[in-house]
Amino acid sequence: MPESPAASTPYEVLGVAATVSDDELRKAYRRRLRITHPDVGGSAVEFQAVQTAWERIGTPSSRAAYDGHRFADAAPHPTRTAGAAGTNGSGGSGTGRSTQSSGPRARMHGHPGGVARQRYLTLIREWSGRGTTLADPYAPQLIRSAPREIRHTLAKALAQESTAQLISSLGIGYTAWHDVEAGNKGDTLDHVVLGPAGLFAIMSEDWGGAVELKRGELVGESLDGHKPIQALEDAARAFSRALRVKFTALVLVLPDAALGEVFVLPARGRRSILLVVPRSRLVGLLREGMPGMSRGSFEKVFELRSTLQNGVKLLTD
Repeated sequence: MPESPAASTPYEVLGVAATVSDDELRKAYRRRLRITHPDVGGSAVEFQAVQTAWERIGTPSSRAAYDGHRFADAAPHPTRTAGAAGTNGSGGSGTGRSTQSSGPRARMHGHPGGVARQRYLTLIREWSGRGTTLADPYAPQLIRSAPREIRHTLAKALAQESTAQLISSLGIGYTAWHDVEAGNKGDTLDHVVLGPAGLFAIMSEDWGGAVELKRGELVGESLDGHKPIQALEDAARAFSRALRVKFTALVLVLPDAALGEVFVLPARGRRSILLVVPRSRLVGLLREGMPGMSRGSFEKVFELRSTLQNGVKLLTD
């Protein structure tokens, strides 16, 4: 599985800077082994993480390979800019990614991941210091040395792009809007998708670690206090009020490694059913729906498309 920019680096797991000497790195590894060993009250999960970190950077050759390894798809490809302003409903993917399929694509509007990428570039330059020239803002060592907030911003952009690529493959019966203004309070929706199965509000995320559901919210060490379910609900509610539409479901999409099952929060009151799904389950959900979801008629979908086309505001507009 490709490494997430938001994931803890082996240096962070071992509690050292990426610039330490090999001897200091070895001492840190032994110290962390003693602290995390289950026989002395440590955590088995942390103990395994320490061992994994050492496997990745414990020798000069493995450390050099890790430090030079680029994140998959982190830097924009030349083809990514193609269709970035694809807001005319021409059927272009708008993701800027090349695709092997030559069949009809979903109608795409907006530039998925564009706002998050711009924020990443702003933050990484501010963090590097005024007057510093970054030859490559996507250099692996630079990304890994940046604070978690900055790395998460890049991971967020990559997650949005991956989701948009899946949506574009659904076919001409689907329409999607990316980076959508949800209301007047700064709320946004990553994706709004309309198709035969209904209308979906989607958030794409990647915190670089596993999560679980507790008391109606996602929790996990990597979330750093974020409340993604609440954020999605607030944005969907604001969007629904502004355009007077009702979502079939709210969907939070995470990397497959982040959760081992689909989490479902049943509809209550005016809130639609909310699902937290691994990325590999998204296409099936948007095509077939899931138990507990109502399914709209073709006529209703056609009416909604006109309403959305006239009312959706993109952050890139």
